[in-house]
Amino acid sequence: MCDWKARKRIKEIVLKMSVPPKFAGTGLEEVNIPGQAYLREALTSCTDPLKAIESFQLENGVLLPSLRPMLPLLDLHGVRRLDFHTSLMEELREKLIAHINELGQKDPRERDKKLKELLVKSFPVVRVKALRPVVMAILRNTQHIDDKYLRILVRDRELYSDTDTEVKRQIWRDNQSLFGDEVSPLLSQYIREKEHVLFDHTNLNNLFFHPSPKVRRQGEVVQKLANMIGQSVKLYDMVLQFLRTLFLRTRNVHYCTLRAELLMALHDLEVQEIISVDPCHKFTWCLDACIREKNVDIKRSRELQGFLDNIKRGQEQVLGDLSMTLCDPYAINFLATSAIKILQHLINNEGLPRDNTILILLLRMLALGLSAWVMIDSQDFKEPKLDCQVVTKFLPALMSLMVDDQCRSLHSKLPPDERESALCTIEHSGPAPDAVEAYIQESSVASILAMYYTLHTARLKDRVGVLRVLAILSACKDDRAYEDPFLHSLIALLIPMADEFSTEDFCTTLFDEFLFAGLTRDNVTRHMLKLLWYVHNKLPPGRLATLMKAIQPTTGHNETVHKLYETLQERIGATIHEGPMPEQQEIDFDSPLKSVPTPGPAYMQ
Repeated sequence: MCDWKARKRIKEIVLKMSVPPKFAGTGLEEVNIPGQAYLREALTSCTDPLKAIESFQLENGVLLPSLRPMLPLLDLHGVRRLDFHTSLMEELREKLIAHINELGQKDPRERDKKLKELLVKSFPVVRVKALRPVVMAILRNTQHIDDKYLRILVRDRELYSDTDTEVKRQIWRDNQSLFGDEVSPLLSQYIREKEHVLFDHTNLNNLFFHPSPKVRRQGEVVQKLANMIGQSVKLYDMVLQFLRTLFLRTRNVHYCTLRAELLMALHDLEVQEIISVDPCHKFTWCLDACIREKNVDIKRSRELQGFLDNIKRGQEQVLGDLSMTLCDPYAINFLATSAIKILQHLINNEGLPRDNTILILLLRMLALGLSAWVMIDSQDFKEPKLDCQVVTKFLPALMSLMVDDQCRSLHSKLPPDERESALCTIEHSGPAPDAVEAYIQESSVASILAMYYTLHTARLKDRVGVLRVLAILSACKDDRAYEDPFLHSLIALLIPMADEFSTEDFCTTLFDEFLFAGLTRDNVTRHMLKLLWYVHNKLPPGRLATLMKAIQPTTGHNETVHKLYETLQERIGATIHEGPMPEQQEIDFDSPLKSVPTPGPAYMQ
């Protein structure tokens, strides 16, 4: 194409150019670098566009004398000027970022002054993608960023998404709704992960209570939240506000778990700015150690009791956070299994529950944890009194059940004798004492202990022991026997007892007297689906048909339940045609008997 045609074509293109508002102010002109607007003006006002372009290249290209001789050589090799300039810019950018990061490690007085000067000069080009990493590096190393810069970052979605977490923390401190938008997906993910474990029917060894506290707080969500909070007490307080509010709205105890795990994750990271001002830290740390070691010794029991006894007047609100820590299902599991373990010890040594100080402390903590929702909802921060009759009447009645279990177990090892066998059946296999049923209707603490005694008997595969207590569990206060962590553990323990499902009395007690009473709750249907997934081939046909009809999902159930029900139907059909399924493998259980409307705490304001 001849020169005049080239010039004409260039001029036509330039005349049609318009600078979109989004790119009109890239900031180059503000730092005295000719940008898009300058080039457009030069090309539209000149008589010779080719000369204008050549002049622009000479003035704004590589100015280093040592590099200019390379340009003709690169031209001969077919290397475009754009590629050359881009690679050169990237190399210089990385070196500049490394220098800024080094500067960020220096003495604060020297560092802050230089970074502030760099920020003033460079921030106008923050919308230039190629230069943005340099500006972000300066911001990341600046301890206190002026609000005028933060406001610009917040208003531009693209800039905000490219901003480092260190900078976002300074934005979030004064923008709770924006921080909530960032945190909300993580909290939802955390709840989904917990529920996946509770309802997972594909892996019997994926048990809810198996992971240690250290492993649990290494999870993705907990670590992300800890990173987002950093050393900011204000952001930590915001997260606690979110957790309290969501716990109040949903009654979902997994938010209590996250509260404890987050604090201990910050403990592992040694974030002294936070753990030194959270009065729950030492209590949570001590409880975490007990859960990890599966034991409460005298020293730790005194420490835990000291925390509860020494809450100062005016700081009663701390009880709200302590109750959330104790409402964590992992804490409830530890307290209840430890109590059953102590009761077993007392039976073996002919001791009384009222005389065991550690047992009384465990029951006291159980009572506090089980009252968490009521306490936070009512804002009445008083430790609930432990009903003395739970200790003096309920526990002895529960211990009598445990003594019966031991007698039957011992009798089963003796030579057969018809008369003695009949006496043993009459004396140690009858209905549970009236006191047990009466107190589980009135006391949440008694309910939890009865539930964990059930798990204890199921773990030992004590058929009679399981049936005696299952028959009354539907009477537990506040339907606690139908909560997911308990049903998850119970179902996992009943699956290895699959042969028992062929007997009518076992099915009658388990299904008719216990599970059917909780079918108004959607979660019970899901746990029953999991149970039938593994034991359906042991059930009498009539009983199986009744169960499948009873748990058939309705429009109120989610898609996952419908799909699982359909898959179970196919599995049952395949079993009928192909014969019995192979026996399930033994599950390796770790028995404990083996040896933000809610106001924030004053200390966070």
